[in-house]
Amino acid sequence: MATTLKEIAEKAQVSQATVSLVLNRKPGVSTATRERILRIAQDMDYGSNRKELFASTMNGTVRFLKVATHGHTVNRDHDVFIADYIEGLTRGARANNFNLEISTFHGSSPLEMIGNITGSNLSGVVVLGTELSPEDIQAIGRIGLPVVFLDTFHDFLDFDFVDMNNVDSVYKIVAHLTENGHSEIGLVRSGVKTHNFELRDEGFHRAVGALGLTLKESQIYSVDSTYNGAYQDMLVYLKRRTALPTALFCTNDIIAYGCIKALREREFRIPEDVSVVGFDDLPLSSVMDPPLTTMQVSKRQIGALAMDRLAGRIAGGNKMPPVKIQVGGELVIRSSVKNLNEGDNGPTV
Repeated sequence: MATTLKEIAEKAQVSQATVSLVLNRKPGVSTATRERILRIAQDMDYGSNRKELFASTMNGTVRFLKVATHGHTVNRDHDVFIADYIEGLTRGARANNFNLEISTFHGSSPLEMIGNITGSNLSGVVVLGTELSPEDIQAIGRIGLPVVFLDTFHDFLDFDFVDMNNVDSVYKIVAHLTENGHSEIGLVRSGVKTHNFELRDEGFHRAVGALGLTLKESQIYSVDSTYNGAYQDMLVYLKRRTALPTALFCTNDIIAYGCIKALREREFRIPEDVSVVGFDDLPLSSVMDPPLTTMQVSKRQIGALAMDRLAGRIAGGNKMPPVKIQVGGELVIRSSVKNLNEGDNGPTV
């Protein structure tokens, strides 16, 4: 005997009208209730084909493109970071009743990625823009499908972006260091070209100027963005035995880890000789010795906002003006910064 709406409603403890709204793809039902009704309907074998049941209640399929063009930033070291983005995207897809697919590209040209997108029956795409150039973004953004770019931000490109607020976050870091008595703060930047790193460089220089500090060219260190690369590059600087500032801001946690290894190898103590701050709040940052002060990025929120933006783009069409969202970060204060107001200062060299 076929399962009825009444039986599904009784098991789900909702009205038959609510069940009908869900199965007929109508609004007005919360995400949690919608998912519960669909699961019960599936378990009770409602309909002749379970896949058809779920497909009939979805608003379409969207795809997340995880792109690593050079792999110096999007790599195994940041898998946890990307996983949080995906969790937020998944949450946003459920809330908007989308089926979410995930595709990964390594070293792919925009043409290869565009071929993957246009050859599928998709409602829209979210693209990880971390390692994409402006030219890549322009090529992908003109495919004719709704597109949102995640983890990058460009003022002069007419596409939707959702990213962390790099400039504001870096100001918070520099302000925290000055509050702890640091007037000489060095920048450990990445030599790898990504727009987030460029924005953090800009944010650092703007913060230094706004807070009345002086930045010496000799206190800017350019290193690779991988752990081993940052370690090797920082070691070269330290072997020159040039004087260090009292604090170093590293443009992400991976760079900070590599620099800390190099500093310790050259017998610098952290934070007694030099304070170190990172950016990203990766899991290792809270358990390393000493625990790393760093900027926490709301990765799940950014992912969910990107999916909400895509839903709006799909519903509103490409005539809508671009929307560019920047989400602020939260400084996580740990033990890698010395308060120079409490005692002697200056690194040992």
